[in-house]
Amino acid sequence: MTTLADVADWLRRVRREAGLSQDALAQRAGVARTTVARMETLAKGDMSVSALLRLLEAAGYDLKPVKQGHVRTLEDILAEQRRGDKP
Repeated sequence: MTTLADVADWLRRVRREAGLSQDALAQRAGVARTTVARMETLAKGDMSVSALLRLLEAAGYDLKPVKQGHVRTLEDILAEQRRGDKP
C-alpha cells in the first residue's frame, strides 16, 4: 500500500468484507456516512487518520505498520507460534 488511493480501496474492501453498508459502518464508528464516502473516494484528497482507525476498528480490523517487503508483522509470527502454526 503506497498511496492514499490504495488506502481508500482497502477501506472499501474491508467494509464490504465485513458485510457493512457505509451507513452501518459509520454508525458503528461514530462518524457521519459522508465521512466514509469521502474517505472511500478521496473526495477531499486527504483522510483523517483518527477516522480511519475508528472505521477499521468498527469493521473488525487493526492498522499495523509492516516493514516494506514483509507481509507479516512480528505480532503475526508470535501469534502463529502460540497457535502452533507451521511457517
